[in-house]
Amino acid sequence: MLGPSGHQDTFARDNLPPFDQWPEIKVGDFQYPEWLNAGVELTDRMVEKGFGDHTALIGNGRRRTYKELADWTNRIARALTEDYGLKPGNRVLIRSANNPAMVACWLAATKAGLVVVNTMPMLRAGELVKAIEKAEIQLCLCDTRLMEEMVAAAKESKYPTLVVGFDGTANHDAELDRAALNKPVRYEAVKTGRDDVALLGFTSGSTGVPKATMHFHRDLLIIADAFAKEVLNVTPDDVFVGSPPLAFTFGLGGLAIFPLRFGAAATLLEQATPPKMIEIIETYKATISFTAPTAYRAMLAAMDGGADLSSLRVAVSAGETLPAPVFEEWVKKTGKPIIDGIGATEMLHIFISNRMDDFKAGCTGKPLAGYEAIVVDDNMNEVPRGTVGRLAVKGPIGCRYLADERQKDYVKDGWNLTGDSFVQDEDGYFHFAARSDDMIVSAGYNIAGPEVEAALLKHDGVLECAVIGVPDEERGTIVQAHVVLAKGHEPSDLMVKILQDHVKSVIAPYKYPRSIIFTDALPKTESGKIQRFRLKQKLSA
Repeated sequence: MLGPSGHQDTFARDNLPPFDQWPEIKVGDFQYPEWLNAGVELTDRMVEKGFGDHTALIGNGRRRTYKELADWTNRIARALTEDYGLKPGNRVLIRSANNPAMVACWLAATKAGLVVVNTMPMLRAGELVKAIEKAEIQLCLCDTRLMEEMVAAAKESKYPTLVVGFDGTANHDAELDRAALNKPVRYEAVKTGRDDVALLGFTSGSTGVPKATMHFHRDLLIIADAFAKEVLNVTPDDVFVGSPPLAFTFGLGGLAIFPLRFGAAATLLEQATPPKMIEIIETYKATISFTAPTAYRAMLAAMDGGADLSSLRVAVSAGETLPAPVFEEWVKKTGKPIIDGIGATEMLHIFISNRMDDFKAGCTGKPLAGYEAIVVDDNMNEVPRGTVGRLAVKGPIGCRYLADERQKDYVKDGWNLTGDSFVQDEDGYFHFAARSDDMIVSAGYNIAGPEVEAALLKHDGVLECAVIGVPDEERGTIVQAHVVLAKGHEPSDLMVKILQDHVKSVIAPYKYPRSIIFTDALPKTESGKIQRFRLKQKLSA
C-alpha cells in the first residue's frame, strides 16, 4: 500500500497504474521516513550535516556551496508558490541545458512538492507539447536562451500553460530570478510522502509515442544509496563530471543526486564535448566521470596528445554497451576501472553493474544489492545459463507508467522487462546481446525509428521511408534511412543534406539520419507492411 500524500493536486497518484499491473517492489534495506522530501535531503539536510561550506555545484565559471544552493532553492521555491500560485502535486516542466540554474529549479520545485518533468534543450515544440499534454503541465520554467520552442509548444498545447524564464548563465537576470531575489532564504518545504511522485521521466519507446515513468521521493534517494554508495563509494572529496543531459535520469543521478547525496561536488557543462570534459577534469581534478563509450574513445585519443586524466578514480559508462577494446585500452592506459552497467528510465538508474574490484571486458556485471535479475523466454520461463533471452529485473524501484496501456508490456509476473536481450554465464555475470525491440541506441541516446520516419515523411520529397540502426565504429550505432523519393525529386548529396536538415528542424537534432540511402522500392509483405529486417539482412550480407 502507498503511504500518506502531501499533494493537494492528486493528478500523479490518480494516474499511477492499477496495483495489479505494478512490478514487485522489494524495498529491503532501503528504508526511509514516511514523510520525505528529496529536495530537502539534498540541500538543507546536507547543510545541517556540516557541508554548508563545501562546494556543491561548479558551472558557468562559479562555485556554489551547499549553503548557497539551499538558500537559492528556498528562494525559488517561495517564488513558485507565492508568485505563481503553484500547489503541491502540480506539474512543472523545466527546459535547460546542464547548468546550476537548472539543478536549482529542479530542487526548488521538488521542495515545493511539485512533480517535475526535465527536458533537453534539443527538443522541438512538437516534442515538448506531447510532454505538456501527457503530464498536464501547469508551468514551464525555461532558460531564456531557449524560449522560442518552449513558447511555441505552450501555444500549441490544449492546456493553459504559463512559461516563465530563468537565467541559465551566472547573471541571474530573468523573470524567475527577479521574483526569487527578494524572497527570504528560509522556506518550510512541503511535507511530501516518501511515496509521492516527485519526477516524471519521459522515454520515447520504440514507437516514438512518449511514455512518462513515475518516480517517488524515496526513489531519488534509493539510486544514490544503491549504485553511488555500493559501486562508486562516493565521498565528500569526489568531483563529478559528465555528458548526459540532466533531463535523462542517468544524467540527473550521476550529475546531481549522487554528488549532492554525499557532500561531493558536481561540475556542469552545457556543451559536454570530450575536449570540454577533459578541460574540466584537468581544471577541477574531477574524480568520477559519467559518459558514453563514444566519448571515452575520444578521451583515450586525447591522452595520446598529452591530456591529463590522472585525477579520475573511476569512469562510468552507460547508455550503450561498452565495447571490449575501449574497456581494455582504458584500463591499460589509466590503470583505473571503467564501470559498465545497465539502467533504464523505468528503473530510474543503473541496476546491474561491474564493481571497482570485479570488472571485465564485455561484461555488464551483477545486480546491485536489493535487485534481482534473470534471463527469460517469451513465456517468462528462465532460460539455461549461456542462452540469450529477455532481461527481467525487480528491486526497490520498478516501472510505473503514467496512464499508459504499455505498462502491461513492460511488467510481466512482477518482473520489469527492459527490452534488452542478455546472456547470464555460469558464474552469474550478465552479458549484453542486443536490444529486444526496434530502439536505436546511438552514442548513448535512445532513438525511435518510427519517429524519424514520421519526420522524414513530412517532407514533400519523401514518398516512403524506413529507418534502421546500423553499426558504426564511432557512435556504436547510427540511424540509417532508406528513402523512396516522390516524383520530381532526384537522389543527390544535396538531397541528403536537405532531408537531414529537415529532420533536425522537426525533431531533436541528435535523431537525424546520419546515413540516407535512396532506393526505388522498400521490401514489403503481401499486406504492404515494410520489412525492415530485410534491410538489415541486406546490410549484413
